[in-house]
Amino acid sequence: MGTPDFAVPSLHKLLGSEQVEVVAVVTQPDRPVGRKRVLTPTPVKVEAEKHGLTVLQPERLRRPESVEALRALQPDLIVTAAYGQILPKSVLDLPRFGCINIHASLLPKYRGGAPIHYAVMNGDAETGVTIMYMAEGLDTGDMLSKIVVPIGDEDTTGTMFEKLSVAGAELLEDTLPKLLAGDLEAVPQNDAEAVYSPNIQREQEQIDWTQPADRIWHLVRALHPRPGAFTLWNGEVLKVWTCAKPDAAEAAPAKAQPGAVVEAGDKGVAVATGQGLLWIKELQPAGKKAMEAAQLARGGQLAPGTVLG
Repeated sequence: MGTPDFAVPSLHKLLGSEQVEVVAVVTQPDRPVGRKRVLTPTPVKVEAEKHGLTVLQPERLRRPESVEALRALQPDLIVTAAYGQILPKSVLDLPRFGCINIHASLLPKYRGGAPIHYAVMNGDAETGVTIMYMAEGLDTGDMLSKIVVPIGDEDTTGTMFEKLSVAGAELLEDTLPKLLAGDLEAVPQNDAEAVYSPNIQREQEQIDWTQPADRIWHLVRALHPRPGAFTLWNGEVLKVWTCAKPDAAEAAPAKAQPGAVVEAGDKGVAVATGQGLLWIKELQPAGKKAMEAAQLARGGQLAPGTVLG
């Protein structure tokens, strides 16, 4: 059970395993995508059909007919990776080896739907993948295995998505034989240490220039490549895609208000924050394509004295 690109490497590992036979793939229904609202299959469906696999796309997994369709397959094991629906108890109880989930965090930290975003947004030095048994709660099941993945200064949610996708597939390949042989001891999560990562809301995407430069830098990286951090410029949305890592020794002028442009040129656009300067490298004005900030600066736009926000 999986939906986005994150789940595809894990599907590959299952298909390559000599210990299991993939009898079906369950994914979200096709959805309209883009301005033209073209009905588009999920990445997992596309990959599954390449291999001639049966694909199920229930709108609601909880419906009796959806549960019966799964029961008819007589699964020994259900593996989920970013599927996008909570499995009801009626499904959790079907396979004799249980239901396991490939979750993109080091549980119990970052339970929920946006674990990669929050790890980058909070400036964590590392995150990882946990494989655990699924339970009725939100990512509360007992843990089977973990792998740690560092977060570098150049990483974004996009790059970490790819790294964790591969790491999760490799962890699954290592975990599966031990699970089937009964050689793994499930470890309960410490609920007292639980941290949640709910889906990103629109208000979280807007830059608060009173925050320190490094926190804004983390936010920009966390919201790249989507949905994107933004500020306001002349009353319109200005997407901020890339910033340079803040230099702790580079302070904003004492009288510069947060959000004020204090320098603009070939290096980009420097903006005063609540603590320090932040150099914007790539941005996107409303109705235009993403461009280098230096390009706008050379055109005389975003000149020093301009206030964003």
